[in-house]
Amino acid sequence: MRLLIITQKVNEDDSILGFFHRWIIEFAKHFETVTVICLEEGGHELPANVKTLSLGKSKNEKVNSKNKIAFMRRFYGYIWRERKNYDAVFVHMNPVYVVLGGWFWKLSGKKVALWYTHKAVDLKLRVAERFVDVIFTAAEESFTLKTAKKMVVGHGIDVAAYANQPRTKVIGVEPISIISVGRITPIKDPVTLIEAARMLKDKWNKKFTVTFMGSPVTASDREYFLEIKILVDKYGLGGIVSFAGDIKPADMPAKYVAADISVNLTPTGGLDKVVLESMASGVPVLSSNKAFAPYFESAGKESALSDLAGKLSFKEGNAEDMAGKIMALCASADGLKAIGIALQKIAKEKADVSKLISRLSEALKNV
Repeated sequence: MRLLIITQKVNEDDSILGFFHRWIIEFAKHFETVTVICLEEGGHELPANVKTLSLGKSKNEKVNSKNKIAFMRRFYGYIWRERKNYDAVFVHMNPVYVVLGGWFWKLSGKKVALWYTHKAVDLKLRVAERFVDVIFTAAEESFTLKTAKKMVVGHGIDVAAYANQPRTKVIGVEPISIISVGRITPIKDPVTLIEAARMLKDKWNKKFTVTFMGSPVTASDREYFLEIKILVDKYGLGGIVSFAGDIKPADMPAKYVAADISVNLTPTGGLDKVVLESMASGVPVLSSNKAFAPYFESAGKESALSDLAGKLSFKEGNAEDMAGKIMALCASADGLKAIGIALQKIAKEKADVSKLISRLSEALKNV
């Protein structure tokens, strides 16, 4: 079987979507040929049976009414021109492409799958649901539209890349390094971590640092980032809180193993891969996302660590709860290390990208 993939970017160095480069490599192991249509193309090194086609967006170019028409024309041109070179379609996260091409794929007898992990439900998603054969999602919470086409498959990362990275910091030794990885935007809620840092500064007897790894993307994100920096200055956290900007995916394993705790503030709705990367790195991770409770519970049961889900979960938007959980985790360096080992074991069992893509490929072939 031959596969057509539709995605936003093909760029192994992209700080947000670079992970999808590995997904394409894995898909290429399960299909005769893979054709990838992307909105924007960057650096990549893909197998010989993979062909990439760009809709033409350049880096930092804003999508507007004029170039959107050009992108759509290329999109229709590609799916028509390549129609004899694919039997199935996999659309990653953007239901608008199913809205645009679904009717053609159905008339052409192509199997169509959508990967979607977001709690938001809009008209595009509702229309796309009518055209697809299956909708893959990471967790029950990551797809809320009621449909019999929904298939919960978990998430996947390059576990080996994180698990095999040599640790560069002795875990639990001061200064405690706390990191938060992801785009600087309101939904990632950096304010709660900054508020927690203020509380820790006042009542914790340990030296610590907080590093945000990621950057704002939109104009509104950049305005929000300025507000965040003002808040850091207001609380006198300039020597504690820092912003590292975007990190290349290839450099992230080393960043994780240089940390003691990873904090993820994404609300409940899906399996944020940052949490899985932290787990695979053997780094204890705090999260307010209830979708990870089963992962934490499994790690606790297999390692005889009591109430691990309770220790690693904090109330969404509650800085005081987060600060308390950080202090409790760091009360024992040995305990912190044991938690990291337990989480890493579960990540290896449940979050390997090769296993995920194998499940997706098998399901798509049999749908």
